[in-house]
Amino acid sequence: MNFIFEKKTILLQDGRRAYFSSDYHLGVPSAPQSREREKLIVSWLNAIEHDAQVIFLVGDIFDFWFEYNRAIPKGFVRLLGKLAELSDKGIEIIIFTGNHDMWMSGYLTDEIGAPIFRNPVSFTFNSSQGSKTMLIGHGDGLGPGDSTYKFLKKVFENPFFQSVFRIVHPDVGMWIAQEWSKRSRIANVNKGEERFMGEDHEWLLQYCREVEHAQHHDYYVFGHRHLVLDLPVNAGARYINLGEWVTQQHYAAFDGQNITLQKFTRGGR
Repeated sequence: MNFIFEKKTILLQDGRRAYFSSDYHLGVPSAPQSREREKLIVSWLNAIEHDAQVIFLVGDIFDFWFEYNRAIPKGFVRLLGKLAELSDKGIEIIIFTGNHDMWMSGYLTDEIGAPIFRNPVSFTFNSSQGSKTMLIGHGDGLGPGDSTYKFLKKVFENPFFQSVFRIVHPDVGMWIAQEWSKRSRIANVNKGEERFMGEDHEWLLQYCREVEHAQHHDYYVFGHRHLVLDLPVNAGARYINLGEWVTQQHYAAFDGQNITLQKFTRGGR
């Protein structure tokens, strides 16, 4: 199988780090709970900005997002304001869309200069310690199985479908999205749906191994699974899954050579 990825290079300065987090799902399960989570995320961003060179937001930052020509969803002002502040300070923000916020368009690129990627991207990090490669993406629709979702994703990504939804009044569109979100797995976290069933059943790990056969990456960094995972792809590569922030508040930090998973609390790392 041929794997073709967009390639990017980052020169990581001495003493600076790259940070990764995903699956905030802001907007669910309720406005007060989402706001408290948003405040925690901003606290994390405050804690890392002293040595952050680039911050990757790896999809499903919002449980729903749609950009009308002159409107965006209400809320999230704390996060958006903090991202703008970090960007103004010279910290690069890189955003991947997820299956919940795939309808991101050019708003955040225009406002804070953050590029938006919809597919996995191969990054080469060069530093004084050497060079490391990472394949980074949200993770939805990759690997074997899940044919129903893969079909629905093609429908939702179709420009015609998006143009039809744009005709709907924003109040109606947001209401539809909120009703849909009530049925999502992240809004029903107490059901215990996310379990690690072993490497043979971890389809993103299988995807990483297929890619690795074709082209080497030192790290494979994904979200979407809502599980915190650090698994070997082979002797020279690792698969990192970032978990989610509704219950876990995990993230990854990269210093130019090593990537580590960490948990954030209000008291710090």
